[in-house]
Amino acid sequence: MTRQIMVGPVPVGGGAPVTIQSMTNTPTADMDATLRQIRALAAAGCEIVRVAVPDLEAARAVGRIKEECPLPLVVDIHFDYKLALEAIAAGADKVRINPGNIGGADHVKAVAHACAQRGVPIRIGVNGGSLEKPLLAKYGGVCPEAMVESAFGHIRLLNRFDFDDICVSLKSSSVPMTMRAYQLMSRESDYPLHVGVTEAGTVRMGTLKSAVGIGGLLALGIGDTMRVSLSADPVEEIYAAREILKAAGVRREGPELVSCPTCGRTRIDLISLAGQVEERLKAVDKPITVAVMGCAVNGPGEASAADCGIAGGIGEGLLFQKGKIVNKVPQDRLVDELFALIDTL
Repeated sequence: MTRQIMVGPVPVGGGAPVTIQSMTNTPTADMDATLRQIRALAAAGCEIVRVAVPDLEAARAVGRIKEECPLPLVVDIHFDYKLALEAIAAGADKVRINPGNIGGADHVKAVAHACAQRGVPIRIGVNGGSLEKPLLAKYGGVCPEAMVESAFGHIRLLNRFDFDDICVSLKSSSVPMTMRAYQLMSRESDYPLHVGVTEAGTVRMGTLKSAVGIGGLLALGIGDTMRVSLSADPVEEIYAAREILKAAGVRREGPELVSCPTCGRTRIDLISLAGQVEERLKAVDKPITVAVMGCAVNGPGEASAADCGIAGGIGEGLLFQKGKIVNKVPQDRLVDELFALIDTL
């Protein structure tokens, strides 16, 4: 088991539930736009949110954002340690930084001291695309071993100043490399791990890569907090993360949809029905399993483990609960009748 850090009031590691993170893509200095996006993320199920702090204007916005932020607030810092100090003083709950790229030992000491004083943890974020040149030369390129060595190098910098309130990420756009790096790190340390596949891509491909990489690690018991990185509205990251957690069997929160792949026996517009049900389930927070099946003969039996569901016929379908048929409904009312049943569960 990993050690535990606290990101505001939210525990990470030490057996705590795996938390879902995302990052805003609004200019942080635009506080109103950033807060609107944070609220949308929170409504979707995000539990920790990160904002970029590329300049002093963004750093100074952190305090106002923090005042109204419904989630623990992480600041993302690169190169300029003064931005970290400004954001920490403004109330940031966590800092994502690489100590090796913010200057000399005095800079690292200043950030470590400021974080220690306020109980703010630091995430060391190793990225396969920006490894140190000596490590690339040593290993002949990017590899899991180089990523892990980079992480321990940054850890040692913080440890020099008696700071060890640390979380680590080791991300690559390569799923196999990412998984091997996290597996190696989990064997060599007990720091909590922030898991993710960086630059994963669009909603479709990025979700697939994240499901394999993050989901695979979670199924192995590796990972304490996670972010699905998508080239999309950040809210899509939360939807994907929730589904990955459920698919990996890590968290049982909210509904799970099961639906058949259709075949030549299907006589109902099952693909459209499944899409409608999936979309409406986003507003449901009950831990239930909902089935959408294409065959009225076998559907209820095949999905008997589901809490409720629908099974198609010709222009109509069956509404069932725990494998037992409760009603026969015209196709145009199937989804509405299903959600009326869900409301009673």
